[in-house]
Parts: sequence; C-alpha cells; structure tokens
Amino acid sequence: MNKTESREDYLETILLLMRKNGMVRSIDIANELNYSKASISRAVGLLKSNGFINVDINGYITFTGPGLQQAEAIYERHTTIKKFFMEVLDVSEQNAEQDACKIEHILSDESYEKLKNYKK
Repeated sequence: MNKTESREDYLETILLLMRKNGMVRSIDIANELNYSKASISRAVGLLKSNGFINVDINGYITFTGPGLQQAEAIYERHTTIKKFFMEVLDVSEQNAEQDACKIEHILSDESYEKLKNYKK
C-alpha cells in the first residue's frame, strides 16, 4: 500500500467512525482496522503533522478543513464505485465493497467522472 492509499484509508475510516460514534480516538481506529496501536499512533502522527487532523489533549481526533474535504471525497469515490458495480454490473455487495476499496485509490479523475455520470 502506498502512502497516499494508506492516508486515504485512514481518513475514510476516521470519517466513518465519526459518523457512527461522534467522537474518535486512536484506539477506535485500531479496533476498526485491526491494526496495532503502534501503527495507528504513527499514522495519526503523520496525519496530524501533514495538516489533515487535530488531536486534543484527551486524544480525540477532529478533521482540519483539508482533512475533512479529502475524507469526504474519497468516501464519495468509494460509495459511487460500489454503487456502480452493484447497480450497473450486478456485482454482489461484498465484492463491490472489496473492489471499490481497492479501485478508489487508483482510478483516474477522468475515469471516475465518467463512471459517476454514467447513465444506463
């Protein structure tokens, strides 16, 4: 997994956890992704130093403006690709979810826009 893909996965996970639980801490991300606390700590540090998130004194994570924008964009790509696979290609939900997770990171903007605007 490259740095951009990893960052996008973390941002998307934080977004989904915030929508589900309201507040998010590193331990929530570790539990959701089944990654070690050390891996999450390193990733959170990088996201913070790159200006995508803030972490308060109690360990709660919030997005910066650019972080939220990127998280929402990648989640939109994910859901659009998944929906396309299910509705247009008749792919099972499980496979559509797995494939969307992989493809969302590598699909060009041009291809994504064509897919997003595809009409049956």
